[in-house]
Amino acid sequence: MKKKHFIAMTIICTMAAGCAEKAVETPEPQKEVVPAIELSNMDTTINPADDFFRYANNNWLKNNPIPEEYSSYGAFTEIDQHNEILIQDIINEVSKDTSAAQGSVAQKIRDFYNAGMDSVAIEQRGYTELLPYFEMIDNMNDKAQLPELLGKLHGDGIGGFFGAGGSPDPKNAEMVIMHLFQGGLSLTDRDDYLKEETQEMRDKYVEHVAKMFELTGTDAETAKAKAQGILALETELAKNSMSRVERRDPDKTYNMRTLSELQKATPNFDWNTYFKNAGAPMIESLNVGMPDFVAAMDKVILNTDLNTIKDYLRWKVIHGSASMLSSDLDAENFSFYGNYLYGQEVQQPRWRRILDATSSCLGEAVGQLYVEKHFPAEAKERMLNLVGNLRIALGERIKNLEWMSEETKAKALVKLDAFNVKIGYPDKWKDYSKYEVTPESYFENVHRAIRFENERDMAKIGKPVDKDEWFMTPQTVNAYYSPEMNEIVFPAAILQPPFFNMDADDAVNYGGIGVVIGHEMTHGFDDQGCKYDENGNLNNWWTEEDVVKFNERTAQLAKLFDEFQVRGYQINGQLTLGENIADLGGLNVAWDAYQMTDEAKANQSIDGFTPAQRFFISYGTIWRNNSRDKYLERQVVTDVHSPAEARVNRTLGSMPHFYEAFDIQPENKMYIAPEERAAIW
Repeated sequence: MKKKHFIAMTIICTMAAGCAEKAVETPEPQKEVVPAIELSNMDTTINPADDFFRYANNNWLKNNPIPEEYSSYGAFTEIDQHNEILIQDIINEVSKDTSAAQGSVAQKIRDFYNAGMDSVAIEQRGYTELLPYFEMIDNMNDKAQLPELLGKLHGDGIGGFFGAGGSPDPKNAEMVIMHLFQGGLSLTDRDDYLKEETQEMRDKYVEHVAKMFELTGTDAETAKAKAQGILALETELAKNSMSRVERRDPDKTYNMRTLSELQKATPNFDWNTYFKNAGAPMIESLNVGMPDFVAAMDKVILNTDLNTIKDYLRWKVIHGSASMLSSDLDAENFSFYGNYLYGQEVQQPRWRRILDATSSCLGEAVGQLYVEKHFPAEAKERMLNLVGNLRIALGERIKNLEWMSEETKAKALVKLDAFNVKIGYPDKWKDYSKYEVTPESYFENVHRAIRFENERDMAKIGKPVDKDEWFMTPQTVNAYYSPEMNEIVFPAAILQPPFFNMDADDAVNYGGIGVVIGHEMTHGFDDQGCKYDENGNLNNWWTEEDVVKFNERTAQLAKLFDEFQVRGYQINGQLTLGENIADLGGLNVAWDAYQMTDEAKANQSIDGFTPAQRFFISYGTIWRNNSRDKYLERQVVTDVHSPAEARVNRTLGSMPHFYEAFDIQPENKMYIAPEERAAIW
């Protein structure tokens, strides 16, 4: 992606004999116009009917090899890099301000960043900042003390055994309740512990855990024994964990229990003590997302030696803190999680990692400065118009569905009309006054940030949902749909080329950000989002017949992706189903919305491409991405999003207008027989 530059041009007037003196004027800064479609990124020697992903992106893929500090590199990464420069300028400016008042946002940003960049002090401390946690763990003399200890560790952001926190009640979305869910694993997926083909990973994991223990003062033989015990404990948790596909189903993960019912199911763990030490208010009832896991966890605790439990908790402390510690621990942590698992050749430079941490821990504080400098009002206005057009288009598609009854259509339209739309940045910024930041310790600043967020999270339980809250910062290159809030959210940072271009023709913007908008809207009607009503409640609003018809159609889409491989890696059509539904729906809705524009009606070609072709080229462009094999291997196991190539080639295969735009014939590789295509929204 080309970056936008503002170039101030100065006119220099030279005096010559007989030349009248003229006033010198400085014109307005000139903005570089970013091409709507960068033709040099395409490869027109490739038949778009055979491989549209490479037709749209092949020269970009060739000219943008993955930098050694990345495991994948694409359009999102390009915008992230551009944003990093903008955020770095903001933070550098703030970090040099020695006059910032104590307690001000500027002081907190400055001291957080500077403490993180003070690698000399961090190196000198080594792992000594972990010692208070080690002492807490060593002082546990009985398993009955585990709930108190675990509550304190969780409050500090140190994981172990399970997770807990506040979020809306899926069946009463106006209120925040406590949720309990499975956790405690240190590998990326439960199947990493269970499948024969991941044995090498487990062996490497044991080596890594042992090495981290050695680096924190344990002899090699003892460290290896501890690591093997930790693997055994985590394997027992994994055996009783839900799969990622199962966890996608909100009906399966909604299991309200009274505290006494939970306590009866887990007699070896005192929940009152845990919640008190985790900072939660009095809990009378809660959602136990995975009851079988929680009951099994109770037995794992009962049947595991106390010393192994202590080793496990010590490991979670080390694991969760490694990136904040001395270079030996940081490097070993990267060696396993960055290099071995994802193929990243070298670690990101320190400035970038600390920049990301600052932007995360002080997200809306940095975001407010980012928006003031880099988010024009006209971008928000144009986005609102786009959203309005896509809402109309989705409404018309719902009305015209042949497979859905009028009764269900009426309720779907009510839900669509109730969508809340957030664009750019929050109307109400987060208050960081209770978050203390000092220049002395990066480790402590991070953990204070975690405690600050945990206290905010716990304080929401039992109270009404704050409808104004955002769950992404303005500088985040992403977007989301929240089923409990029934809202679509588009942070300022994603509103940049290739997704959104103020200078581009409508075909390109509808094929880019228009599809993203439609994607998030369609999430409200994907295989799980459709289970929530207009108020965000988990509440079936479908007729039985329509549920059957809908499931038949989604099963066809899952089948299409189950049959698709990227570089030999098999996609899981059920794991990625929600995102694939949203991609296909987003394409259809954006296409229909684009047809409403004067430009589409005029049907004038640009650069030799029809508006329809430019729409689809734009769609292909936003998913341009190079990825390492190890990254791709992890992605198909853990990510609900399909790999980029599949999001283009497989999704377009079910898009009738694509066939017309590029004359796709049965002999072409992109072709899918009409009866085998997916048609949902």
